[in-house]
Amino acid sequence: MNSSMKNKKKNSFWVAATIILIFFIFWELLVFIKKTPVYILPAPSRILVTLYENPLFYLQASSITLGEAIIGLIIGVLAGILLASILVLLPGLEDGVMTLAIFIKSTPLVAIAPLLTLWLGFGVLPKILITALLSFFPVLVNIISGMQRVDPALMDLFRSWNASKMEIFRHLRVPSSIPYLCTALKITAPLSLIGAVVAEWTGASGGLGRIMWLAYSNLNLPFLFAAIFILAAAGMIIYRLLSWVEIKAVFWQTSNFN
Repeated sequence: MNSSMKNKKKNSFWVAATIILIFFIFWELLVFIKKTPVYILPAPSRILVTLYENPLFYLQASSITLGEAIIGLIIGVLAGILLASILVLLPGLEDGVMTLAIFIKSTPLVAIAPLLTLWLGFGVLPKILITALLSFFPVLVNIISGMQRVDPALMDLFRSWNASKMEIFRHLRVPSSIPYLCTALKITAPLSLIGAVVAEWTGASGGLGRIMWLAYSNLNLPFLFAAIFILAAAGMIIYRLLSWVEIKAVFWQTSNFN
């Protein structure tokens, strides 16, 4: 079984790599045949040359954006877990708190980011808060769902043992929510990069978002696409890493993970 699963993963990796390679070859040929100007759509080779010629420049910008995204993600996840735990233990608060959370979630990110920049300045704090806000709601909803959707048979068993509310929460609801947390993380972690970039567009001294904004303003699309490539690669790596963590953390499930 283990051998077949390893072969399946290996084959899926090569299939994905082949599809990506075909996509970039098609892109390169399309730009070459159409003679598309570089200020409209640069060829992948031109983008890779840009990355090769400016490694330290993009490394520094990537470290700023990734740092903001990771810190904001951690804050958003911890806040979501904490609030979800409180709402499960005190269900009378759920309707009011969830209404407020949905209100905040429904507010466009591009409307909040300039306000936070105006109030808190051009430092990293508004970028972290934007990322935390973006990460918070999916974690909150998934954790609540996981804690509430426990196995009825197990719930009856715990009650037959006269388990307290806290014992049921600790030994039943928390383990039940772990797969939901893993799902939320796979959604929010790549999105945290988007949150950091959008926040940097509203005003920043560095970061990939700042590079993208300046490159767009000057029609320097190779620089713009180089930043996009880095963000896409980072998102893919984070997703794959979290998928691996999910397999280790939710080892009791028989589902097939990609």
